Amino acid sequence: MKIGLCGTMSVGKTTLVKNLSILPEFQDYIFRTERSQHLMSLGIPLNTDSTLKGQTVFLAERASELMNKAIITDRTVLDVMAFAHCSNLMNYVEKENFVQLAASLIHEYDYIFYVSPEGVDIEDNGIRETDAKYRQTIDNSIRYFITRYGTRIKNLIQIKGSTEERIRVIQETLSPQYV
Repeated sequence: MKIGLCGTMSVGKTTLVKNLSILPEFQDYIFRTERSQHLMSLGIPLNTDSTLKGQTVFLAERASELMNKAIITDRTVLDVMAFAHCSNLMNYVEKENFVQLAASLIHEYDYIFYVSPEGVDIEDNGIRETDAKYRQTIDNSIRYFITRYGTRIKNLIQIKGSTEERIRVIQETLSPQYV
């Protein structure tokens, strides 16, 4: 299955993927986590300064992940759509054209787990944006695209709570699929 975690920054998506990667029921999966530091070192602007070219690189990463049969990733095309939508450097036409292209890949995920920011403090990893208002703007944008393109999403599950609670929901949701 193709499983993606989506959500705004600093909600624990990467932590979840790392924790899922050590569970025996997911031993046959490929796991992908954030590469922002690497991309930033290549000169690709992030967050509010993202550009059409930069977002296209992020989308290409998501598309390459979807070429795998069994993957769990801490980003989805919905995340990329939200960051493009909230970019200060992309114009309206670029944003809409980009979103339409990215949205054409949503149906390829078997499960999308939306990770709620509720009760999660922003952690500064030296790369991600730590502005609470921007974090909320990204979350609002992700939820907007979930609504706008909801018919393209096969299975959408909202998760929140502690890492352990989130993992339990993921395991319970997927248990018939991997047994």
